[in-house]
Amino acid sequence: MQIGSQNISGENRTFVIAEIGQAHDGSLGTAHAYIDAVADAGADAVKFQTHLAIAESTLDESFRIALSGQDETRWDYWKRMEFKVDEWVALSAHACDRGLVFLSSPFSIEAIELLSGIGMQAWKVGSGEAFNWNLIEAMLKVGGPILLSTGMSSWSDIEDTVERIKKRGGEAALFQCTTRYPTALEEVGLNVLEDLRKDFGLPVGLSDHSGTIYPSLAAMANKVDLIEVHVTFDRRMYGPDNSSSVTVDELKLICDSNEAFATLRRNPVDKNVAAQGLAPTKALFTKSLSLVCDLPAGSVLSAELVTLKKPSGGLPWESLPSLVGKRLRKAVSANRLLRLDDFE
Repeated sequence: MQIGSQNISGENRTFVIAEIGQAHDGSLGTAHAYIDAVADAGADAVKFQTHLAIAESTLDESFRIALSGQDETRWDYWKRMEFKVDEWVALSAHACDRGLVFLSSPFSIEAIELLSGIGMQAWKVGSGEAFNWNLIEAMLKVGGPILLSTGMSSWSDIEDTVERIKKRGGEAALFQCTTRYPTALEEVGLNVLEDLRKDFGLPVGLSDHSGTIYPSLAAMANKVDLIEVHVTFDRRMYGPDNSSSVTVDELKLICDSNEAFATLRRNPVDKNVAAQGLAPTKALFTKSLSLVCDLPAGSVLSAELVTLKKPSGGLPWESLPSLVGKRLRKAVSANRLLRLDDFE
């Protein structure tokens, strides 16, 4: 699978998606600030959510969690989160200028139409939309990989979705996700990643809502193909997802770790070759036979009287059996290495 010009393969490096979601709180300027921040942190993609209130919600929708009194209804909140088409175009262009893949999850057919005009390089389907075949069918018609979160899906749900996508010639990646905000570490489910890869043979990702760096680091160390994390400037900020987000500084740590893991995987070490190159260092650290105390001439050497001391280059430990029982021809100090000519 490719997203833009990037080949998605955890064998090389993990593709990191910084999910802004609603962290911009309806401010276009803040949305642009997030693009710069996640680009500086080293993410591969920045992802928003495209909500069009009139197309996806009604006045009957209740608030998921209590927010401020700024919005009288959930519909009002979605309305305040909207950007105009030219504003989405500007956000996409800004992301491109910063070397980021621009993504945004659509929550309506109208949002797909808006985003397809910008040129989505992949379609991220949130866990709540994984059962919305009206939406997924529209994405398949437009074309592009489907990045499917499975936070509310049973195994049979996933099997059904994958089969339907494949029948239509679509390309998909599957994200392990737990739809809790924030997600306790005990519920992240890293084990599911390998199960998804084995059963479906598709790229796999982790969409993490723990608000910590640990699931991402663990998943990347195990060669996950994609990571998606919610990002915030500060978890104390207003918004529904801040408690389940990593900070920009934590995102940088995730991205730096990703590059470090990739470097480690690209550079296997041959112990024999490494040992040859470390021969001078070995000489500095290894030791030779020496006495544990000063001995006068005529002393008979026993194993208890011998130890190893720096530097190397003297008699090795392996030569000790051949020296035990021999007599010293002269006095020998414990402050120097033993030599063959010390013995009769």
